[in-house]
Amino acid sequence: MESEILWFLPMHFPTRLIQLRKAADFTQQALADAATLHVNQIRRYEAGTAQPTLEALIRLAQVLHVSLDDLVFGEDERGPSEDLRLRFEAVSNMPEQEKAVVKELLDAMILKHQAKRFLCRQRREAS
Repeated sequence: MESEILWFLPMHFPTRLIQLRKAADFTQQALADAATLHVNQIRRYEAGTAQPTLEALIRLAQVLHVSLDDLVFGEDERGPSEDLRLRFEAVSNMPEQEKAVVKELLDAMILKHQAKRFLCRQRREAS
């Protein structure tokens, strides 16, 4: 199961790890020591030939003083697009009662979308 999850790490993870390691002024050995990993693992992660476990990712993020999202995802790879970000910013300036209405609307649309995806998946599996 673990390998299934790790398969989904973005392709740029090795580059991101190198950038963060160098920005923190760590050698591969120093990062390995601080994260209690073997230096060969750091080399493999940076070469893209190995995927870290969740435990290793957490230790790397802690040592590099970044969030897991910052370690694993590139800038703008996660989160809303610019047009949605502007809309969310506008909503954040609304009175609480209006925010609640927008949240309920979003929740309903998200549920509708998830139900549609679920039904499509069920149909595909049945055929």
